[in-house]
Amino acid sequence: MNIAIIDYGMGNLHSVLKSVQAACTLTAKPATVVLTADPDTVYAADKVIFPGQGAMPDCMKSLQQSGLGEAVRDALQRKPFFGICVGAQLLFESSEEGETAGLGHFAGRVKRFRQPLLDADGQKLKVPHMGWNTVRQTQSHPLFAGVADEARFYFVHSYYFAPQDEKIILGQSDYPEPFACAVGRDNVFATQFHTEKSHDNGLILLKNFIEWDGAA
Repeated sequence: MNIAIIDYGMGNLHSVLKSVQAACTLTAKPATVVLTADPDTVYAADKVIFPGQGAMPDCMKSLQQSGLGEAVRDALQRKPFFGICVGAQLLFESSEEGETAGLGHFAGRVKRFRQPLLDADGQKLKVPHMGWNTVRQTQSHPLFAGVADEARFYFVHSYYFAPQDEKIILGQSDYPEPFACAVGRDNVFATQFHTEKSHDNGLILLKNFIEWDGAA
């Protein structure tokens, strides 16, 4: 089994690569993991991981300039696919960040946390939302196997996705109001949080992805 981590010049790529390699040691399924900027390698891969970090306009521009856009669209249609952070945001139609058009795989928009952002006591919350937060599983999914509900994952983001179809929401966090942090449909699973920075829980999600056949 070949797993391609898409390298379009944006994201914590080597950390993602090491995390996926570590997750491979937890499963009996043999897998070759490659970090690649070659569209043909992405086309040939059995599974695809789409990371991202930074500003969505820059990520989208880099994706288009790299020639990887069509390979990503192809993978979204027919093979197990995992989007992480901005790699998840890019799956939506548009973003308030620079009024950027996304790939449009999911209907909906990426929105910025409103300002000022206040907690229940009226204290101002920082944007970006950075650090550990709990994830409430709103639907069961094979990738959540072995992950406790309300488990903690690591976030770094100023924008969040707002799906048009709430049926694709698989997990939510609060900051301070609920927002979707995990979405999926059919062969696609995507998270706002960083699996590669989320220690054991992140490794379990990646292990489950390696073992996943793409069926919800």
